[in-house]
Amino acid sequence: MDVAADTTFPSTRRQARHCAWCGQRLPHGTRVGRPRRYCGQPCRQRAYEQRAAVHRGGLPEDAVVLSAEELADLQDRVFQLRCAAEDVVTAAEDGVGRDELRHMAAGLAEAAHRLERLR
Repeated sequence: MDVAADTTFPSTRRQARHCAWCGQRLPHGTRVGRPRRYCGQPCRQRAYEQRAAVHRGGLPEDAVVLSAEELADLQDRVFQLRCAAEDVVTAAEDGVGRDELRHMAAGLAEAAHRLERLR
């Protein structure tokens, strides 16, 4: 059987995986069994504590609980990402040079990277 033509392998095996708690990139391992969800025991423990607190509070299991400070920080990062994207669009419409667009795109990518960090 041609492995390249076999579509039963999930495409997530080729994608970068991140810790379900802190968001750090997980190393590609050759481990057998379930894929890693956490980068280490401390993140696994914090995730367990959060699940237990959500369960005690009577919230649905898929509930996301953020403090007011975390929510404000997340909103700030979303705003920064939107502003950076609008700046790139405006610069492209104004016909700025390739180097300036590259610099602005790097800033946009950095804003998106900061937004990925949910905790």
